[in-house]
Amino acid sequence: MKTLNLPIKAVLIDLSGTLHIDDTAIPGAVDALKRLRKTNIPVKFVTNTTKESRRFLHERLVGLGFEIKPDEIWSSLWAARDLVASRELQPYLMLEDAAMEDFADLGKQEGEHEYNSVVIGLAPSMFDYDHLNKAFRLLLRGASLIAIHEARYYKRSDGLALGPGPFVKALEYAADCKSEVVGKPSPNFFKSALGDVDPKYAIMIGDDVRDDIGGAQKLGMQGILVQTGKYRPGDEDKISPPPCKVCPSFTHAVNMLLGELQKSE
Repeated sequence: MKTLNLPIKAVLIDLSGTLHIDDTAIPGAVDALKRLRKTNIPVKFVTNTTKESRRFLHERLVGLGFEIKPDEIWSSLWAARDLVASRELQPYLMLEDAAMEDFADLGKQEGEHEYNSVVIGLAPSMFDYDHLNKAFRLLLRGASLIAIHEARYYKRSDGLALGPGPFVKALEYAADCKSEVVGKPSPNFFKSALGDVDPKYAIMIGDDVRDDIGGAQKLGMQGILVQTGKYRPGDEDKISPPPCKVCPSFTHAVNMLLGELQKSE
């Protein structure tokens, strides 16, 4: 595996599957994050979580023991909200109720004819025939399709579950259109999270080899794949170039990172 590029100027960290699974922190993750913060390297949490607003997500993470500030969470849901606002779109929102808060100030539509876009996130309660068919008909009328992300699957406490990606692809296929993807692995999403930091000296830690690691490395970042969450044996061989590092967990990733920093002093 590659040697990390030093100095490290930013660490981006995935949330679901990397730090926690549903309402359970991954063992050792809370303490590992505290130790990482002692390096004073800027940290941001980049997440494709779309089932809840940033406020709900922050409260849940704090409740699990993580020391995280709201403005450190870089959410694809929030990025989608900014895109909708900047374009003054009237979206049909395929989101769970807990996520609607982030779109509350954008106004509500009275009828289907006023929708000019479809915004789709992870919304299991809306992935039925009636809701998907409504979105399909809007797309046929010329509405744009905005995918907050298109992950294939994610990890729940009861096992792997379908993400929004399969439903995004179904709408693309049926309506003969192409979605605009807002969150990971979009380069613009990673760029906005990094700000002025050179990607060469930034690290992405996550459990999704394509969206977290593959997306980050295409931008020039260094990717550390953790074998928790949605990780499956052999994932490290599914992208080229492969992850810079592969670690059993976030705790191991932090230990490795701290060891590299110590050797460079």
